[in-house]
Amino acid sequence: MAEALSPVVMDIDDNDHNNHSLKPNNKNDKGKNVVVVPPESKAVPWVEKYRPQSLADVAAHRDIVDTIDRLTSENRLPHLLLYGPPGTGKTSTFLAVARKLYGVQFHNMILELNASDDRGIDVVRQQIQDFASTQSFSFGAKSSVKLILLDEADAMTKDAQFALRRVIEKYTRNTRFTLICNHVNKIIPALQSRCTRFRFAPLDSFHVTERLKHVIEAEKLDVPETGLAALVRLSNGDMRKALNILQSTHMASQQITEEAVYLCTGNPLPKDIEQISYWLLNESFSESFKRISEMKTRKGLALVDIVREVTMFVFKIKMPSDVRVQLINDLADIEYRLSLGCNDKLQLGSLIASFTRARLDLVAAAK
Repeated sequence: MAEALSPVVMDIDDNDHNNHSLKPNNKNDKGKNVVVVPPESKAVPWVEKYRPQSLADVAAHRDIVDTIDRLTSENRLPHLLLYGPPGTGKTSTFLAVARKLYGVQFHNMILELNASDDRGIDVVRQQIQDFASTQSFSFGAKSSVKLILLDEADAMTKDAQFALRRVIEKYTRNTRFTLICNHVNKIIPALQSRCTRFRFAPLDSFHVTERLKHVIEAEKLDVPETGLAALVRLSNGDMRKALNILQSTHMASQQITEEAVYLCTGNPLPKDIEQISYWLLNESFSESFKRISEMKTRKGLALVDIVREVTMFVFKIKMPSDVRVQLINDLADIEYRLSLGCNDKLQLGSLIASFTRARLDLVAAAK
């Protein structure tokens, strides 16, 4: 029994970093590449564990995915510019295309650079140009065209983007570039015109829910409908965010209820927002200030989260359009000032003052 539980010491071959084959430290096994599949680790982030492996697995954006799939199948893949908010499947789509083209060899056929890498003008002139200029062998894969991924391309300097312009044109014969970014307006027009653009919009609630249900079933989690609805609401169409919240809440609580999700993320509960809104609309200035400050301290709420949630609540209640417009405008100003690091107490006073003025306008409108 003791022998069965004793740990096996594994060596990683230093000369084979790409394959990462694990070998038992045993002289009898010398020369044999014994690939050992590591046991499922709870430490693996679910974002990576459940990343789509093929184009068919990519949630939502079926029109974009089907178009790219067809272009890939017909060997007519252009340079791509994929843009949109985070967590909408841009990088997953690219990796799925790479797997479809090259199979298990895809790491040898792509060059992936993101914002954490040095991507100045020297990298464009040397590393990217060296990779693009060398002739590739397909290793029996479907295509011999290589792929270069520039993730978070909107963080590249303007000089590097101008240098990339000519490299894209020069090596089109054997290389395809894919630029991924959140803000397309930060990509120079000369690069935009050389790529086929696809916008990845935030995922709708249906697709986020379906993907979360798949993960919940695979991980055998206890998630009631209210907890699932809270996950979808807080994700705001970001699949990566939804999975991260789900995993972190699971670590903190056995049952992933609505309250557990909100407590884990630090967001104010809907019932707390209703209570705060009631105070803002009915209580005096000093009473509202005292009660909201007390709730903020007791529950550890951030004023910026309260302002954002109260803004959504204002859209739901009935009031004259001119009063609503002025109130939303005031709330937007408060949120902007909080993002610049202004004093929380002063901005809380401003929030209550905005609602006090709105109440006076409502009384005047009723007369």
